[in-house]
Amino acid sequence: MDLNLRGKVVVVTGGASGIGQGITEVLSKEGARVAVIARRAPDPAWLAETGARFYEAELSDDAACAQAVAALQADLGPEYGPVYGLVNNAGANDGVGLDKGPQAFRASLDQNLIHYYTMVHLLAADLRASRGSIVNISSKTALTGQGGTSAYVAAKAAQLGLTREWAAEFLPDGVRVNAIVVAEVMTPLYRRWLDTLPDPESALSAITRRIPLGQRMTTAHEIADTCAFLLSERAGHTTGQWLFPDGGYTHLDRALGAQGM
Repeated sequence: MDLNLRGKVVVVTGGASGIGQGITEVLSKEGARVAVIARRAPDPAWLAETGARFYEAELSDDAACAQAVAALQADLGPEYGPVYGLVNNAGANDGVGLDKGPQAFRASLDQNLIHYYTMVHLLAADLRASRGSIVNISSKTALTGQGGTSAYVAAKAAQLGLTREWAAEFLPDGVRVNAIVVAEVMTPLYRRWLDTLPDPESALSAITRRIPLGQRMTTAHEIADTCAFLLSERAGHTTGQWLFPDGGYTHLDRALGAQGM
């Protein structure tokens, strides 16, 4: 299926690691021109392979975000602009719970939520001009809770609310806004968390047994495939939606996985 993304400019925050890396790779294979905005430069060989451009920015810094977007827009010029797609992806579950206090809570929102708004604010004119698409990467913890992660869950729940708010605001402009709700995906960050546990492999086995479809974790490229579809014209009448490519983990009885059904 041709997603008609060839030549279209898509910004992916945190697009060089974890789920973001998968998104960049899939979009690049679809022929999109990907601009990665992140705090650390990716491997040059990977950049060359994907054809992505990199713009360095600490996403919790509004001025740094504005500078990165301005640099991207200057690079595009009339030949490639305006930006067609935005994937708000960067963030991490930093474990800021009730014990950490308001200052840590606010700092975590800067890392996980505020830049979602900032990037849409900065790229709104481009997205309107291109009648483009926004995909927000969220988490099942927004719906299920987790315990000990107040700030991260607040950010992820807000992202889902903003998905529907922005879908409503952009309706007259033909800009579609959707969210992907991520559950269990093996990323380097997830692996590091597992390795803090007393028996990482037993913990991983227990998690995968509870995933109904296939008793396995979702891959980053499966999230990326969903993202590419939502960005594309093939999803041309889809907006304000939350999609769950999670093997049924969020909505189906997890006992189904444990029973091997």
